[in-house]
Amino acid sequence: MIQRSAGILLPLFSLPSPYGIGTMGKAAYDFADFLHDAGQRYWQMLPLGPTSYGDSPYQSFSSFAGNPYFIDLDALINDQLLTREEVESCSWGTNPRYVDYGKIYESRFTLLQKATQRGFVRDRDEVSRFVAENAHWLPDYALFMALKRHFDMKPWTEWPDEDIRCRKSQSVLETYRRLLQKDVELFTYIQFLFFRQWTALKEYINALGIRIIGDLPIYVSLDSADVWAEPELFQLDDRNIPTAVAGVPPDYFSADGQLWGNPLYDYEKMSQTGFGWWIRRVGGAQKLYDVIRIDHFRGFESYWAVPYGETTARNGHWVKGPGMALVGMLTSWFHDLDFIAEDLGEPSDAVSALLKESSLPGMKVLEFAFSPDANSSYLPHNYHGNCVCYTGTHDNAPLTLWRTEASPEEISFAERYLGLNAQEGFDSGIIRGGMSSVATLFIAQMQDYLQLGQYHRTNTPGTAKGNWEWRMLPGEANGALAAHLAELSRTYGRI
Repeated sequence: MIQRSAGILLPLFSLPSPYGIGTMGKAAYDFADFLHDAGQRYWQMLPLGPTSYGDSPYQSFSSFAGNPYFIDLDALINDQLLTREEVESCSWGTNPRYVDYGKIYESRFTLLQKATQRGFVRDRDEVSRFVAENAHWLPDYALFMALKRHFDMKPWTEWPDEDIRCRKSQSVLETYRRLLQKDVELFTYIQFLFFRQWTALKEYINALGIRIIGDLPIYVSLDSADVWAEPELFQLDDRNIPTAVAGVPPDYFSADGQLWGNPLYDYEKMSQTGFGWWIRRVGGAQKLYDVIRIDHFRGFESYWAVPYGETTARNGHWVKGPGMALVGMLTSWFHDLDFIAEDLGEPSDAVSALLKESSLPGMKVLEFAFSPDANSSYLPHNYHGNCVCYTGTHDNAPLTLWRTEASPEEISFAERYLGLNAQEGFDSGIIRGGMSSVATLFIAQMQDYLQLGQYHRTNTPGTAKGNWEWRMLPGEANGALAAHLAELSRTYGRI
């Protein structure tokens, strides 16, 4: 169970690792040490899956696979799978503050292909065991990625061969598996490398008394091995085209709502198998995380369905979700796994009732709290213990930027409510308000502790560019900051 404690939200890609993007290498181990020294007991990450066009961790080619970009290249050098000259000859971008995904895409797979050529045969026995342990998803994923390469990375719904697009027979799968053997081996070995490195990193983090919070997107991408392999579990027509897609209605973030475009689940079909797909999916996430934040929890109560082909989410409608039939099954099946419900969005009595019945902790976001009418449920005096308080999520501005974007009335009320003063500083005062609250767990973005503002967002909802790129610089997570955070956590009983 989650005890009174604190943690930091920092995506893996935001670590100051060499070679252009955060990885599971030394910088990850160093940040775990920083968290330990800072008295933090949780490291919250974003989804770790392989990303597609747009680089969003919430649009992945698989619910089970790991992102090839996160594989530490120095470890591959040490394992004699790559040479330092090969790695250092690649261009990784020129600005260490931001990921250059174009450069990463050009170089990473070239190097991983070389590593596979050298390691696949050498590690064949270990790889075979890994494949057997992950037989419910890995063969489909490796073939899916090989097929995407074969068909110029087009979405699977646009593959010209209808037989393989619709998986019409086992023989057609085996034909392509033989034809694309080298690429199937490549994507199999990449996952072998990812999970070997992740297992070692997670064991180190856990040994420090730190637990990992992972984000489980409620939906999967249409262009994913998940949907291609089991289309019958989604709301698709007879040509495997969605009949409706996911999103959220107009809200605080966007006047047009958010059109996510993910296929919607056929919950009736899923319930007939006891939600076995969900059990497998959460079981896969349990290999990565100690606590799972269920993204868009309200979608279990009712979800926003937008007719396929719409250009905004305005014309959607609410559809009843599976509710406790699914939520209760997951919490009872995974009794040794903690969950956090991301229950943000328009207030709803039905969502509140589902959250209460599930007994899961919900979320309180301080950046949403300071409406001048003082009636927000996000104000700390309205909290109960079973909740997680955030300064802001990865979709929110860091505090320094939020101060310039929020209305003057909100800022004035925050200053009065928390007794903020110039000597303490605005960001520090907001953090104190969350730390001192009765919320069981307090989480802040790393940017908040570094007091970074404009150009330091992780994501801006409703925009297509400039997201998922921000990185911490070497030396920013230092001993002085760790000591300050440890004292703050100790003061408010979070150590």
